[in-house]
Amino acid sequence: MLADGVLEFLAHRITTNVRVLEGALTRLFAFASLVGREITLDLAQDCLADILRSSDRKLSIEEIQRKVAEHYNVRLSDLIGPKRLRSIARPRQVAMYLSKQLTPRSLPEIGRRFGGRDHTTIMHGVRKIEELMTTDSQLADDLQLLRRLLQG
Repeated sequence: MLADGVLEFLAHRITTNVRVLEGALTRLFAFASLVGREITLDLAQDCLADILRSSDRKLSIEEIQRKVAEHYNVRLSDLIGPKRLRSIARPRQVAMYLSKQLTPRSLPEIGRRFGGRDHTTIMHGVRKIEELMTTDSQLADDLQLLRRLLQG
């Protein structure tokens, strides 16, 4: 017997492919049968912890850079490169900000992914976006949209 919400939970969390989901369900039914318990959300989470962990989507800095470049209609090479034009610098700072917010990467690591920039440059970019967010509603909207697109 399956408790309410277990199937929905698994379908939302295991999105890699249908075979992984099928394998998880098979393992879950076998385990529940073996221990003679109803399949609850807790049982599913315990039994499938390894599969659920590997299914958590890891967001990369490169993915953020691609999405930001696409959103602002700038070339990815310009976003990472040395150009300081405002039309490129602002999207670059947005990408730095999102990289800091949405990934566990350190400032030096983010700097390396942005053409070898120093970690203080990344800090400045992040601070700049945090300041502008409060006064620039278009930027706040862009950030909200990009965050939604990146986090699914």
